[in-house]
Amino acid sequence: MDSPADSPMDSTTDRTASGRAVDARDRDDEGRARNARPRDGLGRPLPYGTDGVPRQPEGVVREPEETVAEAQRLLDEGKPFHAHEVFEDAWKSGPEEERQLWRGMAQLAVGLTHAARGNVTGGARLLRRGAGAVTDWAAPGAGRERPYGMNLGGVAEWARALAGEVEGGASVDAGARAPRLRG
Repeated sequence: MDSPADSPMDSTTDRTASGRAVDARDRDDEGRARNARPRDGLGRPLPYGTDGVPRQPEGVVREPEETVAEAQRLLDEGKPFHAHEVFEDAWKSGPEEERQLWRGMAQLAVGLTHAARGNVTGGARLLRRGAGAVTDWAAPGAGRERPYGMNLGGVAEWARALAGEVEGGASVDAGARAPRLRG
């Protein structure tokens, strides 16, 4: 039998200010590791017990038009990290032939996230990678230039221009620099 000292509720267990055991891992209902720390608007972890921005629920299956509208709302609010989660849901739950599109859109949102956090190299790289993915997906003649009303050419142009500005030392306000997906 375990001794009282082995009990997870033992008073000698190191705990954070919020009462969470220091070595305990956040887990979902199915036992998968999750990071339950609150996050700011750019997805950066905050200390436990701090008020953060509500996170997007994972695994939500939306109609493509809903994905675009929800992602645009989050981008406009300066929450590109959260928009990336919406695109990621579409990437993981959508039809195989659209995965490159949604993955590219998620990369664009993460690129904006990194740029707004001041990560010049990562931000520019992801913006260009996402622009390449959506451009390749909407290759001329494929008839896929404006899926779900999105202007992929304009979005790719926005991403490449922003990547150059970021590399040139420009600071980025995520909400002010959000792309117009249906522009």
